[in-house]
Amino acid sequence: MDLGLQEKVVLVTGASRGIGKAIAETFAREGSAVILNARNPQELERVVSSIRRQNDRVSGIAADLSQASEVERLAEKALARFGAIHVLVNNVGGTNKIATFEEATDEDWINAFHLNVLSTVRLIRAIVPVMQKQHWGRIINIASESGTQPYPVMPHYATTKAAIINLSKSLSKAYASAGILVNSVSPAMTWTPLVEELFTAQASEQGVTLEEYRQTFIRELRIALDRPARPEEVATAVVYLASEAASFITGTNMRVDGGTIASI
Repeated sequence: MDLGLQEKVVLVTGASRGIGKAIAETFAREGSAVILNARNPQELERVVSSIRRQNDRVSGIAADLSQASEVERLAEKALARFGAIHVLVNNVGGTNKIATFEEATDEDWINAFHLNVLSTVRLIRAIVPVMQKQHWGRIINIASESGTQPYPVMPHYATTKAAIINLSKSLSKAYASAGILVNSVSPAMTWTPLVEELFTAQASEQGVTLEEYRQTFIRELRIALDRPARPEEVATAVVYLASEAASFITGTNMRVDGGTIASI
């Protein structure tokens, strides 16, 4: 199937590893021009160099999107690089702390909101005028199944992902007449380097092996497929939503959750 992405310019945030890296790689295979963003310049350059082996229209821009000035700089540089942005994938986000409600501090809540919500809001604000002039655009925001079905822990994270789902629905209505489609994608637990780091720390604290902790987490989440998602599985959903094949889909929250979410 031709997804019609060969002439499109794609900006992917949080793209140096995990889901973001897989998304960038998948767009590159489709022939898109891809701009990768991440905080760490060295990690970013390694990934960009790797992807360039299959597509030379790939570049990287390092920026910390928790900072408003860095978001503006990224948008300006990205537009200067290829002269357009057709697809924006807001993937940057996460949490550096697995905490209960009692353990999560005000700082944890503020940091989660800045990283997961404000970075997305600011970058969309910067890119939407370009998409309006093109009368064509795709915005895909990476949320989480915890935004719909939260865990007993990490409420500071789940709340921000619920906000992303709500934001995506609102913007889908606001910009439909401009030819801009806005959707969110909600993965279940996805086995990425960041998740492995967090799980390793938690397993050590609890005196169990990494695999024991992982299996316990899967059972508690009740993932029907009995395993975490792979980054490539999430990437496939994102690329589909950006394509011409999904030209009548906007305002949806696509679940890539292995059957985790219990609601219909």
